[in-house]
Amino acid sequence: MPGDEGAADKRHAPATLRNRDAIAAVLADWLPEFGTVLEVASGSGEHAVHFAAAFPHLLWQPSDPDPAGLTSIAAWRAEAGLANLAPPLALDAAAPDWPTGRADAILCINMVHISPWAATLGLFAGAARLLAPGAPLILYGPFIEPDVPTAESNLDFDANLRARDPAWGLRDTDAVKAAAADAGLAFAERRAMPANNLMLLFRRA
Repeated sequence: MPGDEGAADKRHAPATLRNRDAIAAVLADWLPEFGTVLEVASGSGEHAVHFAAAFPHLLWQPSDPDPAGLTSIAAWRAEAGLANLAPPLALDAAAPDWPTGRADAILCINMVHISPWAATLGLFAGAARLLAPGAPLILYGPFIEPDVPTAESNLDFDANLRARDPAWGLRDTDAVKAAAADAGLAFAERRAMPANNLMLLFRRA
């Protein structure tokens, strides 16, 4: 959706305002002290602005595959004027080559369930290429956990996503962990988040 400020190229994701502080609190524990954080699928760009401001010692590199998303990220970045927020990269997680050579951490918010499974596999492959041993890949979003009852709202959301695109849908955490392990990423930690979301931490083996 267009931004409330009237700039047609700025998108606004209402969930960002609700979840950004909770996500930032976990990132404070999981991100490195210094370096570059590559955010994959930055969407509107609002998270990138918020996190770049919250972590001024880190260089924040947003990215997105959607041209309209890149325009929105650039507009939010221009308004924020943060020295540690880089121009957005056109990056498709499923692509075999990414337009960047390294990162000290990778963050991906709300992509895994709103994209084909190939995008998640590509995310893991890209993280394995870019990250140094021990560096973090962090996922945020709703998931299905085999041993945890799934909230009715998440089941409804999953059905809605699959009706829109059969390739979308909430992913089973066991399948996510197995795919990550196949790419060389070890599962490290799970944090329960508000509104029945999770944050999952993986580290490059």
